Amino acid sequence: MRSSRNSSGVIGATPIRPRVAISRRNLGPETLKYLDFDHLGPKRSKIELSPTRRAATRASGTVVAPGRSADRRSRMGALLALGSGLAWGCADFIGGLAARRVGPLRVMVLSYPAGAILLTLIALTVVPGHVDATVIAWSVFVGLTGCTAIFLLYAALALGPMGIVSPLTALGSAAVPVIAGLVRGEAITVLVVGGIALAAVAVILVSREPGPHRQVTARALLLSAGAGLFLGLCLTGLGLAPATSGIWVSALGRWIASGLLLLVAVVLLVRQGRQPWTPYPLALAVAAGALDGVANGLFQLAAQRTELVIVAVISSLYPAATLLLARWLLGERLSRVQVVGVVLALGAIITLTI
Repeated sequence: MRSSRNSSGVIGATPIRPRVAISRRNLGPETLKYLDFDHLGPKRSKIELSPTRRAATRASGTVVAPGRSADRRSRMGALLALGSGLAWGCADFIGGLAARRVGPLRVMVLSYPAGAILLTLIALTVVPGHVDATVIAWSVFVGLTGCTAIFLLYAALALGPMGIVSPLTALGSAAVPVIAGLVRGEAITVLVVGGIALAAVAVILVSREPGPHRQVTARALLLSAGAGLFLGLCLTGLGLAPATSGIWVSALGRWIASGLLLLVAVVLLVRQGRQPWTPYPLALAVAAGALDGVANGLFQLAAQRTELVIVAVISSLYPAATLLLARWLLGERLSRVQVVGVVLALGAIITLTI
């Protein structure tokens, strides 16, 4: 304690403010709105504030003490991103099996509502969030870009080999969020840069098909690049959405895309007539949609806990999961190059999560 003159002109003791660790639990909603929890990095010991929020927090006299909560949140974000990549890999595998039997559009007409229903139930019961005009705007953006990405991806797969289309799309989907994160000022270490490089090489290697490749047309390359661009925009929207929204951006985005797909399906039904459905592809489409929806939700939760750069790179390793499922369930053999790619993918995951 030291003697000083306070603002009212009375000489007295000025209390020393204790250093306290800030968390969501011990702060009220009026204080939480000034704090930016979206930029907690694995090596940072303090909560980082935006310039306006930093000024408001400084004016209130709040002092943030070092703690381990940031490290725990960052590791949890990396694990959620890994879960997102695994779910996407499984969804692509199951959806691909269904698309071979009934076509991609019919799969999407069933899969998108299935994912929307599951995400809505989770948002209502497990991961509560707040919905406002900003959340709805991000949902529209995510729904439109995600739906466009899937259309372009299926069109590219119809024209070119998966060994080229898949890595181009995966790398494009990771590049856009990484650039967005760097523009936002997210700091990355040399270790993270190494992990990104390993992941990029791994995606290319695991997607290589053994034997000679078919000739790739310029149209297939453009469609692949477009699919990666729009998927990257979709993931960036999920990563930049308000943290208070929970997973509502993912859920509402799926509903918006489902409505668009339903309109397209009605138009095709009028033009081409009704076609028969079989139970097996229908069940596969529903399962693929549920997994894809879960992957979107996990990605959004991961981006709320660690840097968007790390989340985007880890989740982009989903081709490895698809490849392993094809090996175990369909008996497809892995080439030596693909085995090296899987090993590099594991190394990238370890590098980005430590």
